[in-house]
Amino acid sequence: MLDDVDRRILRHYQAEPTLAMPELAERAGVTSATCWRRVERMRGEGVIEGVEAVIDWRALGYAVEVSLRVTLDKSQPRAFDEFLAAAREVPEVLEMQTFIGRTDVRLSVIARDLEHYQGLYRDRILTLPHIADLEALMHIAKIKWDEGLPV
Repeated sequence: MLDDVDRRILRHYQAEPTLAMPELAERAGVTSATCWRRVERMRGEGVIEGVEAVIDWRALGYAVEVSLRVTLDKSQPRAFDEFLAAAREVPEVLEMQTFIGRTDVRLSVIARDLEHYQGLYRDRILTLPHIADLEALMHIAKIKWDEGLPV
């Protein structure tokens, strides 16, 4: 269970994960030793899973993002496993989510431009196994994107 000190540490840590431990401790209002112990405990408990670099794929020349809603042929016993394994092999697939309902899987796909996307769609996406239906949603604007949690 997290207490108020843990929550203060997490708020500052998720806002600025590159802070040195003494600075994080100062902002959270605790000693460096206390801060270090608590951060290590939260890592051990899986509360803090890691720190990652966020790279703007647009800066690398990718201008198109598409969400693909995929309905699988569920009459095939290993449809999910085989589809997900094959989709993992497509480097332009950044994210995969599974659902219960009409849509089984959502893929987030990036491409350099529409021509690149068209080739990717034709040669890599449509050849994925067990697709019964596929709907493409072209991203126009990202209105809100925040992975920070209200701690």
